[in-house]
Amino acid sequence: MDLNKILCKFIDDTVKAEITKFGDGLIHGSYLVSINNQPAYILQQLNTGVFKQPELISHNLELLSNHLASIQKERFFPLPLKTETSDSYVIDEGKYYRLTPYVKDSHSINACSTPEQAFEAAYQFGRFTAAFTDFNPRSLSDPIAKFHDLAYRWQQFVDAMSEGNRARIKFAKNEIDQIQSQYSFVEKYLKIKSDNSFLERVTHHDTKISNILFDHSSKGICVIDLDTVMSGYFISDLGDMFRTYLSSATEEEQDFERVVVRKDFYKAIVEGYLETMKDNMTSSELHSLNFAGEFMIYMQALRFMTDYINDDVYYGTTYELNNYNRAINQLKLLHQYQSLSS
Repeated sequence: MDLNKILCKFIDDTVKAEITKFGDGLIHGSYLVSINNQPAYILQQLNTGVFKQPELISHNLELLSNHLASIQKERFFPLPLKTETSDSYVIDEGKYYRLTPYVKDSHSINACSTPEQAFEAAYQFGRFTAAFTDFNPRSLSDPIAKFHDLAYRWQQFVDAMSEGNRARIKFAKNEIDQIQSQYSFVEKYLKIKSDNSFLERVTHHDTKISNILFDHSSKGICVIDLDTVMSGYFISDLGDMFRTYLSSATEEEQDFERVVVRKDFYKAIVEGYLETMKDNMTSSELHSLNFAGEFMIYMQALRFMTDYINDDVYYGTTYELNNYNRAINQLKLLHQYQSLSS
């Protein structure tokens, strides 16, 4: 692929640019574009296996940006540049590319290592959702259908139990029993969906800390990677922060004794999120903060086990028991998380 040819669709083709591989993201192919030895843009090849209709992402970002302009509120996230034909992406040989400005004097981190970082990230994700309090979230398209629909994920698990690898089901019996014993989380999620006091909101849906840009003083600047932004419930964003910030061990950790919840990080996440969201939340939502973590951690354990039973058709694996161990990891995290309130 000729990335310079793609780049010329967005910027003056006489500009001499250096294009280098950027970051270690697992979804899109990302490249840093430098002009005169200075970072200027991020060029991305979109993963159409995950995002089957990339135009929906562009549609959502346009709606959000136009809304902020209509209420005269500053836009605080980078938008893709337009081509000479006013498109926000280029299609070349069936592949989609987009170009976004590089945010000057910024950096991202891959792991949350201090409560201060957890607070800053939670503040920024809360700030993002709060900015669209008077926006109709149902006007957004779903780039990934049923992404955080726990009832749908449960049904996928049920189908896997019926049609999946019998040997793997037998091998994972203890963990499957644990998952099945906590079906009450699915029931609680279904109640939330039917409860008008839980509001649908503009929700990021991928609140890992690498999706926040920080300045040199470690203060949060803005939210990035808005591909998964769609209508949802606060439990998705807050829950994913709990899931990915609370333990220093990632979901790939096989020494499960290292999966330990850090209580000061929990406090920092809640305080950061409520700093911008508290006045916009209902009493029912405020009384369900803790369920957010149960919801997301349980759903991820469910998804890893489902994929293991289905012979690893969704998540990339590097060894045979990868998804099985990921599921154990998340079940341990869930147990640790529940001990916070016991």
